[in-house]
Amino acid sequence: MQAVLCGYYGKGNGGDEALLATLLQMLPSHATPLVLSGNPDQTRTRYGVETCDRLAPKAILQALSQSNIFIWGGGSLMQDATSAASPLYYGGLMALAQRLGLKTIAWAQGIGPLQRPLTRRLARTTFAGCHAVSVRDRGSANLLSNWQISCTLAPDPVWALDVIHVPGLWDLPAPRVAVTLRSHPLLTATRLACLTQALVDFQIATQTCILLVPFQQSQDLAIAQSIQSQLPGANQIFLLEDPRALKGLFRGVEMAISMRYHGLIMAAAEGCRCFALSYDPKVNQLMTELAIPGWELAQMPDNPNLLSQAWLEHYVNGNAMVPEQIQSLVDRALIHRDLLIKALP
Repeated sequence: MQAVLCGYYGKGNGGDEALLATLLQMLPSHATPLVLSGNPDQTRTRYGVETCDRLAPKAILQALSQSNIFIWGGGSLMQDATSAASPLYYGGLMALAQRLGLKTIAWAQGIGPLQRPLTRRLARTTFAGCHAVSVRDRGSANLLSNWQISCTLAPDPVWALDVIHVPGLWDLPAPRVAVTLRSHPLLTATRLACLTQALVDFQIATQTCILLVPFQQSQDLAIAQSIQSQLPGANQIFLLEDPRALKGLFRGVEMAISMRYHGLIMAAAEGCRCFALSYDPKVNQLMTELAIPGWELAQMPDNPNLLSQAWLEHYVNGNAMVPEQIQSLVDRALIHRDLLIKALP
């Protein structure tokens, strides 16, 4: 039984790689994965799976014709916030798989925003044609309910991703604070300068070791290097390709300041205090669900003293999630695994 796995894989994004790693971890053993990837050789080597170039139409058609199952991997695949290209690509592949008679599964989806009539219609049609659907947030579940499409709601599957040891982490001075920023139009040069000065002040006040953690080198590394050049104390940039190590890094830090959605999930899952800087509705939803303090970037104070004081207050008096809360989320995230087991007997 061959399953084609389709997502934003092989593009160097730590969150999407974590979703792929978790999907492979949860996939029933009798299903043989074939991953559509932006870097087939890297994905094949990293995960030990068969791969196909995600932009090679003939190879994709051949893979689908030789497979039994098509799985939209987790994440915000069906959204048109930046352009219509993403939903047209993923929706087109799902429609093709359904036309070819494959059993189709939409797994751990975060749907929307869908602002264009065409992409909304495509999303509605393809989700309706799926054999099974699971979503990771209530907004997505409500949207499907409005479309009269049944689905399973469970926390993001990355809550349940296994972790591995990060070499060199425990050699760095403690306490440690992780910072995960990404390139985005809302993170202007002025806001980045304000955040950087706030981190300088925060480090002076706490004497913490700052870990700068790019989730996607192409978008995040230059920001991390810019901040690193101005930090007065101990710091290190961690470039981690294995998503299990990326999650494992948060096991060794006291607090995480993150724009990245999966940065917050990984940190919370490993018992860190979290502070969010939101650029996207999915981060806002996560902040609400987990009671994570923070700001939307568009409304962030422009005074670095206010930022550093908020971080210092959370560092000293804030609370991480208790182990029972974390275990509950991990257990419920395994519902995504149960859906696969039920759908692929």
